[in-house]
Amino acid sequence: CKMREAAFLLTPYVVLCLLLSFSQAARQGQDMRCGACRALVDEMEWAISQIDPKKMIQTGSFRINPDGSQSIREVPLARSEGNLLELMESVCDRMEDYGEHTDSSTDRKSYIRIKSRSGEAMDLSEAMLDSRVTASLKFACETIVEQHEDEVIEFFAHETDNVKDKLCSKRTG
Repeated sequence: CKMREAAFLLTPYVVLCLLLSFSQAARQGQDMRCGACRALVDEMEWAISQIDPKKMIQTGSFRINPDGSQSIREVPLARSEGNLLELMESVCDRMEDYGEHTDSSTDRKSYIRIKSRSGEAMDLSEAMLDSRVTASLKFACETIVEQHEDEVIEFFAHETDNVKDKLCSKRTG
């Protein structure tokens, strides 16, 4: 009978512990999605910046309209739909260039680049290098690309200011 009483008294504590662990796991998942989105934007913006802004590409229909004109327009190659699609095919592979950083005051996780694009040495004292984290970050990136591909392309084709904040806060909570 005392065992039953003890179990009855412990049940609310067990439930509370389970709820806390679920909320922590949910927060970690949100941190991962947010970090993947922010890294995706950083990588896309960097790749776009590497393309000569003077390079243009013709888009539109090459059909001749009844009046003899064509609906062709020139857009910068860097922000063309075709180029953005090509960049998105490999952007998540670059998640292996990121490590996890934990804010000591909030215990929130963020993801920082651990490999320099230029080959320079980087300060890795704040980063944790873990293949499981990298794999999770890559999976979260692939999920974002898969679920929001059209929106991502739309943002990069037309938006240039605050893409990270606009895209990531709306899509990843």
